[in-house]
Amino acid sequence: MRRAVYVLDTGAANLASMECALRRAGARTAVGLDPTRAKDAFALVLPGVGAFGPAAQQLQSAGLDVVLQRRIDEGAPTLAVCLGMQLLSRASAESKGASGIRVFDIRAERFSAGVRTPHLGWSPIEADSTCTLLRSGWAAFAHSYRLAEAPVGWQVAWCERGERFVAALERGSVLACQFHPELSGAFGARLLGDWLARASGGNPRAGPGIRLRQSVRGVR
Repeated sequence: MRRAVYVLDTGAANLASMECALRRAGARTAVGLDPTRAKDAFALVLPGVGAFGPAAQQLQSAGLDVVLQRRIDEGAPTLAVCLGMQLLSRASAESKGASGIRVFDIRAERFSAGVRTPHLGWSPIEADSTCTLLRSGWAAFAHSYRLAEAPVGWQVAWCERGERFVAALERGSVLACQFHPELSGAFGARLLGDWLARASGGNPRAGPGIRLRQSVRGVR
């Protein structure tokens, strides 16, 4: 029997889209906020959409901040998407006074003045040559806040939209994406498939990135 990917329900995430994308990639899914199930999960997803402060409080109240810290420190298969990636930082300009999970000693900031927000739609990303999961291609974004720098020890893909920001990070079986792979067509489907393959002990498929455009709905 296939092991289930546990998707955290922070109360505002786009769970249906994420579950559908994971199932298309061949995974079973379960949804909840149970810290024991999250700790023991074969693979864990912290999805996006919502506000930083309430989402961080929800995770901390359930003890999931500690679970996420431990999983990521140990390299257990974990995927964080959009707001989920920002929640791994120490704080965000979106919610002053709220603490993040502190995997990254970086603060998420709003795009600079003069950059149209939200960043909604398809944009090209460029993966560093050291990346093994991430590839260059086109991905779907929906956000107003971002990480302007990459944490030490992580492989990074960048996006340029008025200014350069972190599009995604990877380290072993841990993947964090500012874009939405579940909404990024064939490009995102391939990334999810590769992440699941690595989580299962396999190797990501070799090959170039995929250039693709299509519409995207929803905003962070």
